Amino acid sequence: MLDAEEEKRRFQIELEFIQCLSNPWYLNNLAQQQYFKDPAFINYLKYLQYWKKPEYAKFVVYSHALYFLDLLQHAQFRDYVSTSENTQEVHRMQYYHWQYLRNPPKATTSAIDELKNETDK
Repeated sequence: MLDAEEEKRRFQIELEFIQCLSNPWYLNNLAQQQYFKDPAFINYLKYLQYWKKPEYAKFVVYSHALYFLDLLQHAQFRDYVSTSENTQEVHRMQYYHWQYLRNPPKATTSAIDELKNETDK
């Protein structure tokens, strides 16, 4: 059984690792270092699924980390991020998500008026 200080340290280490998973290039590095071929590491990724529970997820700053943690449960994704080209594509999709989907551009007044006119017809 871990004492309180050891539990706190473990929590901090796991949280830091989870946060790193939000970086596609970190995932690529893990693949290049052959971590995704190690059954013990794959089991560790399964173990970390508890971070998706609300009582733990509230500490995760980068929500993509939990999304990538889910994807890492699949060998197909682990293989996919092993190449620079695919990692670049994942990074690009992540960037566009942050730029456009998280903060959609505000519609102009004229665009709103056009939409209203179309729906009134």
